[in-house]
Amino acid sequence: MEHPILFISLVLEALGLPVPHTPVGQTLLEKICEPYMTYTWMVMAFLIIVPKMTMGKLEMVPGSGQNFWEVMVGGLMDFCAENLGEKGAKMLFPMMATFFFYIIISNMIGLIPGFMSPTSSLNITLAMTIIVWVTHHFLGFKYHGIHYYKHFMGPSKMLAPFMFLLEIISNFARLISLSMRLFGNILAKEVLLGVLFMLAGAFFAPLPILCLGVLVSVIQAVVFVLLSLLYCAGSMEHAH
Repeated sequence: MEHPILFISLVLEALGLPVPHTPVGQTLLEKICEPYMTYTWMVMAFLIIVPKMTMGKLEMVPGSGQNFWEVMVGGLMDFCAENLGEKGAKMLFPMMATFFFYIIISNMIGLIPGFMSPTSSLNITLAMTIIVWVTHHFLGFKYHGIHYYKHFMGPSKMLAPFMFLLEIISNFARLISLSMRLFGNILAKEVLLGVLFMLAGAFFAPLPILCLGVLVSVIQAVVFVLLSLLYCAGSMEHAH
């Protein structure tokens, strides 16, 4: 096969749009039609349309849809406040909540036969990691100004040059660890499910593996957001 059998490939062919035959596409249009891009737009549309449909108008006596989103948003807000404090949580909550809902839906969409998790592409996970990396350093300079460099110097002046080098390497390593952790786990889930679907058939895929896929999807979303919060919290606090 020249390209994987994906639902989006059939849609693109029906619309007369190119189906990419390489990991990154040859032309600009093919790059835009890459599966990780098209499924990202699908997840974005889901996150815009479904909350609007399930909540409707906000009411004093909430329905089941409004209850669900209030629990999810309230729980995420409390989770952010535990790590960042009230002020930091209010500032970073929109970004962290967007990451959480996008990652968890992107992870789970790959459990459906013919669909692909956008987070199984390193392009997506690295882009999100770069946003987190730039944000937490921006917050460091915002809160501490030029004195932010003290976060890289360690507690001892004698060890400061050595600690500075280690901290620089450690900070750049976050780009690799945060992006590769999510990418690797979700790609492994996709490959495993793909093999099992081919061996057992689309209608007889082992349910335990699907349940494990749901668990991995949730855990990886929580881990990514938690580490992002810890990075931001560390840059905002005073150096010791």
